[in-house]
Amino acid sequence: MARRSIPVLRKLLSASQSEGAAFPNQTQRRSVTYMPRPGDGAPRTVTLIPGDGIGPLVTGAVEQVMDAMHAPIYFEKFDDVHGDMKKVPEHVIESIKRNKVCLKGGLATPMGGGISSLNLQLRKELDLFASLVNCFNLPGLPTRHDNVDIVVIRENTEGEYAGLEHEVVPGVVESLKVITKFCSERIAKYAFEYAYLNNRRTVTAVHKANIMKLADGLFLESCREIATKYPGIKYNEMIVDNTCMQLVSKPEQFDVMVTPNLYGNLVANTAAGIAGGTGVMPGGILLTFPKMLFLF
Repeated sequence: MARRSIPVLRKLLSASQSEGAAFPNQTQRRSVTYMPRPGDGAPRTVTLIPGDGIGPLVTGAVEQVMDAMHAPIYFEKFDDVHGDMKKVPEHVIESIKRNKVCLKGGLATPMGGGISSLNLQLRKELDLFASLVNCFNLPGLPTRHDNVDIVVIRENTEGEYAGLEHEVVPGVVESLKVITKFCSERIAKYAFEYAYLNNRRTVTAVHKANIMKLADGLFLESCREIATKYPGIKYNEMIVDNTCMQLVSKPEQFDVMVTPNLYGNLVANTAAGIAGGTGVMPGGILLTFPKMLFLF
């Protein structure tokens, strides 16, 4: 069997080399995944949190698809986790840490009342620092714009969403925006590394440094420092309000976008709306090496 395979392999190699000679300028695209595979074909256990609202419908559809595909996945399901709880149960946190992958429906956060968001609790507890949303045109789904393929990478642990608020005196509330060099460099490095590994050409840093000169200034400074380590990737910067206008008028100009927490939430939803809606755009939040946790 091995001897018969050798001539076939040589023929394929020869054909590949001749194609390369015929098309020397053709770029070879690599398909890269951040998910380590088991390798032995063993079934993978995934934590499943259906959540609130349409969450159970969406996650239920995923269960049906996985079942129809006979995918080697088993769900460890927690139907009792809802947005009005005071905290995420410890056994659910342990399940996510153990399984490394979690599929989560939306968890509702009541408006006001001082109730902390369970979504925010999960991000802090697991240090899920990077949110990634890929917005692109889908076949059969007509939209206003063509050639849309945007990846929004958002810092997910600090900024205005850090949850640092307090009432100074009755009628006066102070909300703190925290930006650190460590987190800014970490998300910038992830964005450039993602662009490099996925053959993306441009990274755009979204900011409001013309007004928030210290906080967003530090974010930009960190992005610039990381950009110097990736000379093959074009780097530019854009103020967030101009970014929103450019997104709805000429979205095809964007490739990879890296943003602080609040801006990323707005930009990702705008980009998703342009490409067909948040319900059809894939996304997730993650912690990379060495722990490798993924929440979809």
